[in-house]
Amino acid sequence: MPGSLPAVCEAAWPKDVGIIAMEVYFPSQYVEQAELEEFDGVGAGKYTVGLGQARMGFCSDREDIGSLCLTVVQRLMERSGLSYESVGRLEVGTETIIDKSKSTKTVLMQLFEESGNTDVEGVDTTNACYGGTAALFNALNWVESSSWDGRYALVVAGDIAVYATGSARPTGGAGAVAMLVGPNAPLVFERGLRGTHMQHAYDFYKPDMVSEYPVVDGKLSIQCYLSALDRCYSVYRNKIHAQWQREGLEKHCSLEDFGFMVFHSPYCKLVQKSLARLMLNDFLCHPSPDTQSGPFSGLEAFRDVKIEDTYFDRDVEKAFMKASSEAFESKTKASLLISNQNGNMYTPSVYGCLASVLAQHAPQQLAGQRIGVFSYGSGFAATLYSIKVTQDATPGSALDKLVSSLCDLQARLDSRKKVSPDVFAQNMKLREETHHLANYIPQGSVEELFPGTWYLTRVDEKHRRQYARRSMSDDRPLEAGLITSCIAAEHIPSPLKKMPRIPTTTAGPEVISNGDH
Repeated sequence: MPGSLPAVCEAAWPKDVGIIAMEVYFPSQYVEQAELEEFDGVGAGKYTVGLGQARMGFCSDREDIGSLCLTVVQRLMERSGLSYESVGRLEVGTETIIDKSKSTKTVLMQLFEESGNTDVEGVDTTNACYGGTAALFNALNWVESSSWDGRYALVVAGDIAVYATGSARPTGGAGAVAMLVGPNAPLVFERGLRGTHMQHAYDFYKPDMVSEYPVVDGKLSIQCYLSALDRCYSVYRNKIHAQWQREGLEKHCSLEDFGFMVFHSPYCKLVQKSLARLMLNDFLCHPSPDTQSGPFSGLEAFRDVKIEDTYFDRDVEKAFMKASSEAFESKTKASLLISNQNGNMYTPSVYGCLASVLAQHAPQQLAGQRIGVFSYGSGFAATLYSIKVTQDATPGSALDKLVSSLCDLQARLDSRKKVSPDVFAQNMKLREETHHLANYIPQGSVEELFPGTWYLTRVDEKHRRQYARRSMSDDRPLEAGLITSCIAAEHIPSPLKKMPRIPTTTAGPEVISNGDH
């Protein structure tokens, strides 16, 4: 029966719990940062070199947090060939709040109606860019708990990052990432290896409920981010050292123990500085670093610096960015594909970085690697944790399927439509003027959306939102709510192989209700 858990599993901890499948969604239009520099009247290179950004994706008024999450969830389910009945927990991490009571998760339950599955735990989790990570941890904990009923957990991180006109606007972006969580995963979360730091600060927050725009203290936000990274790395290293000691190993944790290192990315240059920051931590914590050769060569002048005094020390920053340049190229640069081309997605940002690593490496290059992940959310909350990639990289393996599902990321980024900064500014003005309007029909073009994208059709007089889905085929008419089945060659079964599967033959069109709920 769906939801039943054999007695033998009640006493056993599920093995290798982690991410089984991922899906990424970003808007179909973008603005070039170089053109935005000229439009904004700032110096050439301010956004492209200073921030490390090339393009920024954005949404018209046709998309909101509900449509983004509907799109990414349905794409994951269709491409995985997964039945909605095999999901027992669904949780959304977002800071894009369009209702102070009704969760985005409840909007997504429309996708489950046809299956009849309403036994789905989880709601929304919010704390700036950390909400997706908190939701992911909740899902992992559920699978590893007595509450688990043998089904998958589905985690969605989604946001629309927009700023008022000014210096922060080029650090915007939008998108969503969906992650399927369960046992026997190719990306396994290492138990007990999480370093967390949480503290009160007003570095970035959204007190104005009638505006999408945040209040930002840029300098404080950078200090909070870097200080959280220091604290989380310290806690993580203490935990892994204790684990190694129990195993009889005497060694010090450093960047060398990570095959890849990914970070929450407000903008790419901060990520490069963050990797340098980890090398600074390694250097200061090393009992006797070799300053004559190797990565610490020539750094003896910084041996006695106090780490809390170095957040804005340009000499330290420059020296360790140079010292860590090779590590950045091999461990982190590939993770910035989506961040560089689409911008900051808030809660999905760090998971877009993880997907970027998977998309640009062969399964054999990933197998057995430890991936360090640093998630940060303003206010603030942060965790550094690690994922161990399975050793099995054979064709048809779970890792091979995961990597194959993401290999089209670059092609999808390249297929977007470039618009002028003026059109971008008009869209931002339209969103600003219509934010939270009732009895409103969006004006943005539906034809510009990617096939299969959910979009907002209207907000009625009671603020109830209605959605439709664009056809999966460009040459077909747009049909509200039409689902075109995309059955995978091989389905992902339920963890306990007890859940009903969708048919292996191509199903006819199904209609999902999009009325008032």
